[in-house]
Amino acid sequence: MITHLILPNGAEPAALPLLAGRALRAFVDGYVAVLLPAYLLALGMDTWTVGLVSTATLLGSALATLAVGAWGHRFHNRRLLLFAALLMTATGLGFASLSAFWPLLLVAFIGTLNPSSGDVSVFLPLEHSRLAEAAQGDARTSLFARYSLTGALFAALGALAAAVPDWLVSQGVDRLVSFRAMFVVYALAGIAVWMLYRLLPEPLPHERTAPPAPLGPSRGIVFGLAALFSIDAFAGGLVVNSLLALWLFERHGLSLSVAGAFFFWAGLLTAASQLAAPWVAKRIGLLNTMVFTHIPANICLILAALVSSLPMSLSFLLLRAALSQMDVPTRSAFVMAVVTPPERAAAASFTAVPRSLASAVSPSLGGAMFAVGWLAAPLVACGLLKIAYDLAIWRAFRRLKPVQ
Repeated sequence: MITHLILPNGAEPAALPLLAGRALRAFVDGYVAVLLPAYLLALGMDTWTVGLVSTATLLGSALATLAVGAWGHRFHNRRLLLFAALLMTATGLGFASLSAFWPLLLVAFIGTLNPSSGDVSVFLPLEHSRLAEAAQGDARTSLFARYSLTGALFAALGALAAAVPDWLVSQGVDRLVSFRAMFVVYALAGIAVWMLYRLLPEPLPHERTAPPAPLGPSRGIVFGLAALFSIDAFAGGLVVNSLLALWLFERHGLSLSVAGAFFFWAGLLTAASQLAAPWVAKRIGLLNTMVFTHIPANICLILAALVSSLPMSLSFLLLRAALSQMDVPTRSAFVMAVVTPPERAAAASFTAVPRSLASAVSPSLGGAMFAVGWLAAPLVACGLLKIAYDLAIWRAFRRLKPVQ
């Protein structure tokens, strides 16, 4: 009964551990993204050092994901998921026990911490590959939508949990100890994720002798998608949530409480849009859903930057939030649908890595634009680049038929 409530019709029960694991990972990622800089500052490091550690986490995750795409076909994805969960545990224990910069930098590079708002870890391509095996057609799109929705909701809850160290300090706990306790919880979540992955079915005998393949027939498609996804990710990095909040403070003088309320409602609209995405995709197709919801969202972003009225600007931004993320589950389902089944893990990796690298570059550029007083420039540039991406991907792949 519970399985039918959580999974879409046509999805295999084997997807349940993946959704539960995604929820746990999103929750701890949600508070770690907030606590990591505060923890490093409490250890006596400066802001430049905090940036280096954050960069190491993103770079390490990107290289690990690329390695999965290049060599992961030699192992079954269940084994790789179990290893990743153990690495998650080791990462949490490393951050909870170490204090010096260089050891922490090494753990950050090798480990699984995620300082961004999205999932850029090595788990992503492995789970996508497994999800694609658990459903077909419309059920696959619905399953990816629930996967994305789970991540969005539990990451929001995790961000609320970032207040726990302050509460512990109010109860007399040392501040550093309270931070370390949260990383211990991160490590325990890794153990729980490992136990969930143990529930995944063992590979069948023919899968042991014929593991997933590297990129082959779909290489050109995957490389083309990766290049276009990088443009989208670079544009999105110009207006990450922290920079959007800064824009609201500088442009409209919003208070923290009002800005917090805006991001709460924007998050709810984003989560709801990901639920609606499969319904829309069933009627107009995966690629059309990606493009024809994205373009209006980016027009709204540009208009929000140009209007002078605060209510109008917030209205455009909320409308953007209701549309801009409908391409997340449909994009994942589209990639899985246009490559052959053995190539899915590699395809997920090779499309995810450029996105994470591209999105790590542009926030500094957006911040520089704000610094020189070009307050509207990052939003307008983001909107225009994303519209260009939408038109390019639609023109390039509109006639491409799903493999199955």
